[in-house]
Amino acid sequence: MAKTKSAYFCQNCGHEAAKWLGKCPSCNEWNTFVEEVIEKAGSKVPAWKTSTSGTRVNKPNKVDHIISISEDRILTGDQELDRVLGGGLVAGSVILIGGEPGIGKSTLMLQLALNIPGKKILYISGEESEQQIKMRAERITSNPTSDCYILTETSTQNIFKQIEELNPDLLIVDSIQTLHSAHIDATPGSVSQVRECTSELLRFAKETDTPVFLIGHITKDGAIAGPKILEHMVDTVLQFEGDRNHVYRILRSIKNRFGAAAELGIYAMHSTGLRQVSNPSEILLSQRDEEMSGIAISATLEGARPMLIETQALVSAAAYGTPQRSSNGFDTKRMNMLLAVLEKRCGFRLSTRDVFLNIAGGIKVEDPAIDLAILVAIISSHEDIFISSKICFAAEVGLSGEIRAVNRIEQRISEAEKLGFKRIFISNYNMKGLITERYKIELTPVSKIEDVFSLLFGS
Repeated sequence: MAKTKSAYFCQNCGHEAAKWLGKCPSCNEWNTFVEEVIEKAGSKVPAWKTSTSGTRVNKPNKVDHIISISEDRILTGDQELDRVLGGGLVAGSVILIGGEPGIGKSTLMLQLALNIPGKKILYISGEESEQQIKMRAERITSNPTSDCYILTETSTQNIFKQIEELNPDLLIVDSIQTLHSAHIDATPGSVSQVRECTSELLRFAKETDTPVFLIGHITKDGAIAGPKILEHMVDTVLQFEGDRNHVYRILRSIKNRFGAAAELGIYAMHSTGLRQVSNPSEILLSQRDEEMSGIAISATLEGARPMLIETQALVSAAAYGTPQRSSNGFDTKRMNMLLAVLEKRCGFRLSTRDVFLNIAGGIKVEDPAIDLAILVAIISSHEDIFISSKICFAAEVGLSGEIRAVNRIEQRISEAEKLGFKRIFISNYNMKGLITERYKIELTPVSKIEDVFSLLFGS
């Protein structure tokens, strides 16, 4: 008779060790190791085993002997989700979606289950009752489809029994941290349980070519809860984020084996559910009756989608001895670096000033092409001179004050022209190979940050 096997797991990062350790060698956290049983005594029968699978032995094949199969995508009916996934669902793929509590993960998945055409969907919930899900379904749509089945269960053995009887075309699990397998003697949500349950669902998806959505919790640091191997096992990792004080939600692709890993979808949260936002530039730009200082518009890219965002800056005298530096939606360290460029290269004395930066709409931006707009907004607030609302910027700023080129400048220019902007500042190096006659918007190439301030402020 086989013995019971156990190991020690770090509850922060999932690192496995044969004995207890005070400090995790992977994440350097203290007192995070907990003993968990990884295999019970007795023989282990796989939780998912189809009657037609049998025993199959895989053999190595030459790459040119492997038969290529056309990749048929399953359209979900949600254009934002289809684009983030790379054009739709791939058969047998496993998608993990994470986000803060109450951000709308379950609402998005239930909308998908109710609206996807011609597919039999099984929605498994380990957190809510059938009545609670029915109440949300009635709020989302007045005519829920009969092809959506609800199962409230947490045992993977019972779940796979129902799957064999129903034979669904799509499986949604809410959430992976609530499931537990009888093969692991540990509490639901522990490292070993999450890994084992995901492994069983992954095996099911690959054997039956059934797409599987997994909803995952996150930690207080914003990372998906559970071992890091969870993100490595699945095919796609999506992050659902947003500010609760704003109605807009962002679905961001972090990992995607079947498409671009930097795509972005935008939704608006209403009482009737999530609604797609087809033109995010219009909602991210404020409608102002008069010109105001400290505001600059930047042309950015999120995946394949060009967007115009509004950068707001406020510079004021420091009320205390140490000036404050705060940013919302942008990396504070990079903002401090750009402030140092203004001090060193342009002579602006901001060391005794409070600087606050905000990206309007609650969106988080990592594109370096907004550097120039940030500096212009800061100086506009510092000098109390407004920037015309018909001017936008698309350039990166280097440490020596040079204006660096950015990628896919044609898409940025076209988006600015489509929204009625009259002038765009770009790097002089982006002009190479650019057909200027194609655009009606005025292109202003610059090579140094001083040239931008001279054209805008006359100094």
